[in-house]
Amino acid sequence: MFTYTARRVLIMIPTLLAISMITFIIIQLPPGDYLSTYIAELQAQGEGANFEKIAFLREQYGLDKPLVEQYGLWLLGLLQGDMGYSFEYNLPVNEVVGDRLFLTFVVSFVTIIFTWVVSFPIGVYSATHQYSWSDHGLTLLGFLGLATPNFLLALVLLYVANVAFGTSIGGLMDPKYLEEPLSWGKLGSVLAHLWVPVIVIGLSGTAGMIRRLRANLLDELQRQYVVTGRAKGLSPFKLLVKYPLRMALNPFIADIGSILPQVISGAAIVSVVLSLPTTGPMLLDSLRTQDMYLAGSFLMFMAFMTVIGVFISDIALAMLDPRIRLTGGVTR
Repeated sequence: MFTYTARRVLIMIPTLLAISMITFIIIQLPPGDYLSTYIAELQAQGEGANFEKIAFLREQYGLDKPLVEQYGLWLLGLLQGDMGYSFEYNLPVNEVVGDRLFLTFVVSFVTIIFTWVVSFPIGVYSATHQYSWSDHGLTLLGFLGLATPNFLLALVLLYVANVAFGTSIGGLMDPKYLEEPLSWGKLGSVLAHLWVPVIVIGLSGTAGMIRRLRANLLDELQRQYVVTGRAKGLSPFKLLVKYPLRMALNPFIADIGSILPQVISGAAIVSVVLSLPTTGPMLLDSLRTQDMYLAGSFLMFMAFMTVIGVFISDIALAMLDPRIRLTGGVTR
């Protein structure tokens, strides 16, 4: 197990390096950069630009150097914890993304808990009551959850929250708490607003997880060892928990690799509709305005979370499911 873990850690290094190259190339594909676009916008509006400051920023952050040198400077800064400078916000990237990363983490963490807490018992119940009326009803709800667009559900829940509960529309807290430090009142306001984005962002994932867990568990319940366990007199609950349910947990563990990057992306479209101060809208704006250091930092952090998520899921799957071998090749 130690050898497998060490090998997986070593594989992560060239993977992240390759991702950083691809990310930098994608960011540089549009012609020009933020500063040249900014100058063009000012000239189109008939205003003058501070060319001395622009030239200073271009030289300071290496935008006047060849792309290979720019990539090297950017990568070296990331390794030292320097994410660069956001030209749009006129602040270091570390200062721009701090609060948004925290709020994004809160929303996504609660969404992950919501997805697992809701999908696990429903998936198990649906599999153990196959083709019953309750199974058909839960299946219908699952299909509706998969088919309903998130932004449409967001608009509906915004209306319901405002009419039924009197919660202000949009955002993660009341406007009066926006500039205030963390307090119990601010925390209560966040919790009062949190349920709408959690349901909207987590609904499709919850529905998909229910379908996967139900299918996996149904497959395990037909195995010969389950039939043998029943014949030996094992109680249905003990037989379910000890063997087939453990084997059916693979989708929960495997989804860690896709869930962790969502902690950073924050369901961008839903965040725009709900006016959430998360990283999703900021990532879209940084890509649109070619704010390369801000966009690159977001993309690299999402890539890092994806790699870490896949690593955690691989280790957890190897420990949970004895059918998964740690080495390749054919077993004779």
